[in-house]
Amino acid sequence: MKINIALAGNPNSGKTTMFNALTGSAQYVGNWPGVTVEKKEGTVKGDKDTNIIDLPGIYSLSPYTLEEVVSRDYLLTEKPDVIIDMVDASNIERNLYLTTQVLELGIPVVIALNMIDVVRKRGDVIDIKKLEKRLGCKVVETSALKGIGLKELIEECKKAADIKESKPVHNFNSDVEAALSEIESSVSSLQDNPNARWFAIKLLEQDIKVMETFQYGPGEKEKVDIIRERLEKAHDDDGESIITNERYLFIGDVVSDTVKKKHVGMTTSDKIDRIVTNRFLALPIFAAVMFLVYYVSISTIGTWGTDWVNDVLFGEIVPDNLNAFLEGIGTSEMVQSLIVDGIVGGVGAVLGFLPQIIVLFLCLSILEDIGYMARIAFIMDRIFRKFGLSGKSFIPILIGTGCSVPGIIGTRTIENDKDRRMTIIVTSFMPCSAKIPIIALITAAFFDGKFWVAPLAYFTAILGIIVSGIILKKTSLFAGDPAPFVMELPQYHAPSPKNVIRHTYDRAKAFVVKAGTIILAATVVIWFLMSFTPSFEYISFEDDSSGSLLGIIGSAIAPLFAPLGFGKWEPTVATFTGLIAKEQLVSTLSVITGGAADLDPDAVSEAGDLLSTFGGMLTALGGFSFLIFNLFNTPCFAAIGAIRREMDSPKWTFFAIAYQLVFSYAVSLVIFQIGSLILGQATFGLWSVIAIIVAICMLFLLFRSYNPGKDKFKPAIANN
Repeated sequence: MKINIALAGNPNSGKTTMFNALTGSAQYVGNWPGVTVEKKEGTVKGDKDTNIIDLPGIYSLSPYTLEEVVSRDYLLTEKPDVIIDMVDASNIERNLYLTTQVLELGIPVVIALNMIDVVRKRGDVIDIKKLEKRLGCKVVETSALKGIGLKELIEECKKAADIKESKPVHNFNSDVEAALSEIESSVSSLQDNPNARWFAIKLLEQDIKVMETFQYGPGEKEKVDIIRERLEKAHDDDGESIITNERYLFIGDVVSDTVKKKHVGMTTSDKIDRIVTNRFLALPIFAAVMFLVYYVSISTIGTWGTDWVNDVLFGEIVPDNLNAFLEGIGTSEMVQSLIVDGIVGGVGAVLGFLPQIIVLFLCLSILEDIGYMARIAFIMDRIFRKFGLSGKSFIPILIGTGCSVPGIIGTRTIENDKDRRMTIIVTSFMPCSAKIPIIALITAAFFDGKFWVAPLAYFTAILGIIVSGIILKKTSLFAGDPAPFVMELPQYHAPSPKNVIRHTYDRAKAFVVKAGTIILAATVVIWFLMSFTPSFEYISFEDDSSGSLLGIIGSAIAPLFAPLGFGKWEPTVATFTGLIAKEQLVSTLSVITGGAADLDPDAVSEAGDLLSTFGGMLTALGGFSFLIFNLFNTPCFAAIGAIRREMDSPKWTFFAIAYQLVFSYAVSLVIFQIGSLILGQATFGLWSVIAIIVAICMLFLLFRSYNPGKDKFKPAIANN
């Protein structure tokens, strides 16, 4: 018999880890709410008849957030055979609030008492038999991380599926129970309804979603209102608060009866958080941690690997042997150039940065797995709220450090439409894996590999997000109170090697796949445009390429970027090809310059080398301006497609792209023009005046007081 098992639970209860362990899937695991923004489905390993549906992490079945709506709608309409309720055993009191609601749905429930290894390590004891009796369902001790109790959990689910229906055994205060019974008997549609108690509770709470669709018989609504008002008067509280209080009273009684803690007071995680999330120390610690991550990834260990790949593998071994082979079989100069200079040079330039990508995401995966990334979200919420922004917006931004696409999709967890749209617009500002090669290239080409450039790019991105958020919040399109952000900080724990390696592997694999597909195809096109004139005369790489198709196109567009410090056709063309995939920017420059990216500045000697050739095109300030423009510029086509899907409006998509273009151009213009004046690299002129005016306008938009009734900066966009 085929059964469907719904996996429900609080954020950070180990739900997605459990889904991966049961199905063998590799869904993303993160220590923040909203990672699972849609239900995901998989089959239990070795058992094709048992399906697992991973629902978004939620704290309750009340319709306050998108995650709660998705989970509740699935449980009520799809009616799975069994619900696995993931309960964090190390924080059982908090997790049982959702349990009391799930038990009222009338669907068989099996509780996975997860993270039992943490409980045992603390020396705490949970009386499982007594807990099962109090809750009226089977409880299985599990650890998704360590693979404890997984087989037993599925076996109990199969047994529970045969029951078909269950009834909660927990009771509230006598007058509350009397009111619920009276509601059930007063509403005809609740009689003989397996979900009668659940609906009665929701009617008493005046649940918005239920009230919108519930069908009363004649005079029944008035009867329910009288019952509710009588109870509210007796308790001097509203119906929802009465039920919430009753749940916590029941949970407190259950916990005191079944859980014996060895140590009472602050946990080790609490003690660490007193330092890590301290009001004054949190930001310096965060800055130091991210500085160290980028230092290890871009300036030391990651660079050692990248130098070998570029200098030895794609600098000597592959091209030398390939050239010898092609010459040996009599290949023409044009075909040889296509293969060696075009494909190997272009794709190799991107793959050369793979060691840095691996080291970076290995570090980030460890931070995520131990629980520190959740603290970053908490820290940034404190900062964001000072500027009228929501910390909930920072969750997709953090996810976007891997790839902008899942970060943009992750905005679905933000229930406030204005905050969600604003977050979609700025999420791609973060340095994703595709932008790491650009940062590494600029660092080596213009700053002699200085260790501070990569962290500066990271924090500049965060600053750009904050500035954009403040500016956008002061327009009527985005004004309003920030979306509420509630999250539970997970306990610190040692990282799981399996999770860290799998997470790093997935991101590295995605990088390689893109290099072998999208970038490969684009590189061939770039080589063709570089190798032929408008009359289709072949040009070798030793000749002047400015007369090629690519050179002519780039030269026509380049003046647009001259005020930004990179008005040459080579970086102009590279910037535009970066729309295909941001890594393509480096690949394009490699094809144009005819050399790999040796990231050791001291080793640069050949005139055809990417680093020396590109580094000689621009000043250091122009190179930094180039970096900032491509950091904030419109993202790749895949991310633009995600923006279009999530905005669900051509006008909003156009607004997002237009804002990204204008913001990136304005910031780069101010940096280069004013920076050139300060450094004495330019004389005062027209573009200096324009840059100062732009800077003043940005400061005005940033610091102006906002009156929603007198907003002069409202773009003409319909809310469709």
